[in-house]
Amino acid sequence: MKPFDYTRAHDPASAVQTVAEEPGARYLAGGTNLVDHLKLGVAAPEHVVDVRGALDETVTELEDGRIRVGAAVSNSALAAHPLVRSRYPLLSAALLAGASGQLRNAATTGGNLLQRTRCPYFQNTTTPCNKREPGSGCSAREGHGRDNAVLGVSQECVATHPSDMAVALTALGAEVRVLGPEGERGVPMPGLHRLPGHRPEHDTVLEHGDLITAVDLPALPLAARSTYRKVRERASYAFALVSVAAALQIREGVVADVRLALGGVAHAPWRAHHAEQVLRGEPATEEAFRAAADAELAQARPGADNAFKVPLAVNTICATLRSLTTQEDR
Repeated sequence: MKPFDYTRAHDPASAVQTVAEEPGARYLAGGTNLVDHLKLGVAAPEHVVDVRGALDETVTELEDGRIRVGAAVSNSALAAHPLVRSRYPLLSAALLAGASGQLRNAATTGGNLLQRTRCPYFQNTTTPCNKREPGSGCSAREGHGRDNAVLGVSQECVATHPSDMAVALTALGAEVRVLGPEGERGVPMPGLHRLPGHRPEHDTVLEHGDLITAVDLPALPLAARSTYRKVRERASYAFALVSVAAALQIREGVVADVRLALGGVAHAPWRAHHAEQVLRGEPATEEAFRAAADAELAQARPGADNAFKVPLAVNTICATLRSLTTQEDR
């Protein structure tokens, strides 16, 4: 591990100023991802600025009905919060599907959004990886490809985004509050995370020095009837092969509104806009669910090792929506 300077920030503004002025500086919050990368040699910052104590760790209801989640709120605390459990059950379920209890206690809301891919070639510094070393090549395209993306891929990168929480926030249309050198702004979800294109080294639209300070959850009655389904290799402590965050509103047997987002299939959490459009106004039936899922996955471009993800995603979307048809409206 390369030696680095360490500073504990006392407020967000000073943290942003410090990192923005030093190209080799990085933020540290829960450390569940960055510390691993320090050990692996994937990350080698010259200066680590600890922001855990400088950021808000409360969940607050705003006057307009939105819920503001401080960036330092732990994944465990957010999953257990009464407002989240009652108004956004898909978010609580997504958080509980991630990692282990110990990691959820340490991981923060802001840090979870910024965790990097678990592609084995990204984490192995002896192999070419465009995300780790731009222009070096993508080993995953010809190597072990079972976990690769099937949507939004490019020649430069086929890695997937690992966060469960981000998939739920994408379905909800959350807004990420960001403080940067030029001031504060809001970044919508989807919109925070990037597809790889020709610059896969950039996971998000954030610039160096930008700091996530909070996440705003919209006042969305639809979300009360929602869930998260995760398909993985084993029952716990595994990243998604495919996951689905869904909220569904049914009136007189017809889909009045729906929100869908997919995980494990793309470089970013994937909002299934096309499937949503197909479903609205249709009967809440298995046939309609499958038609919508097929329409969304029609644009998939799998490889030889991960073609199974396409039917798996279709079936997972159908199963998730089907489970919501049995819930009573709240």
